[in-house]
Amino acid sequence: MHAEPQKEHLWLHRLIGAWTYEADCSMGPDQPPAKSTGSETVRSLGGLWVLCEGQGEMPGGGPATTIMTLGYDPQKRRYVGTWVGSMMTHLWAYEGELDAAAKALTLTAEGPSMTAEGKTAKYRDVIEFKSDDHRVLTSHLLGDDGQWHQFMTASYRRQA
Repeated sequence: MHAEPQKEHLWLHRLIGAWTYEADCSMGPDQPPAKSTGSETVRSLGGLWVLCEGQGEMPGGGPATTIMTLGYDPQKRRYVGTWVGSMMTHLWAYEGELDAAAKALTLTAEGPSMTAEGKTAKYRDVIEFKSDDHRVLTSHLLGDDGQWHQFMTASYRRQA
């Protein structure tokens, strides 16, 4: 079996390179946002996948390493991927799609609830390109009220 990259795979190639980021994360309704910084290196795997390895500080303190995989599944007609971090044991499984303008990739996943121990919740991450050298990642949680609540924003800048 040999798969050739399609236009959807090529969109992911925009992520390839070295990046730094600054993030703001909500730590609770009565607390100020926690700030963190770090770096990310993104490389291609066979032109079909991108591997994103991040290093930085967790909001609230402590070092963190993260690894995200992203690809496109032509049979599902969906972007697919995973995310793991050194701060937790959960493997996040993504599925998503591009917006009509091909500027933002919206990925959904289910994972541990931030508010109810032992429960799961629905999450949404959006990767939006502002330019070739600037992208923004926003993370949202589906609340009990049926609304998506943004809890994290990270601004990535490509390194020369």
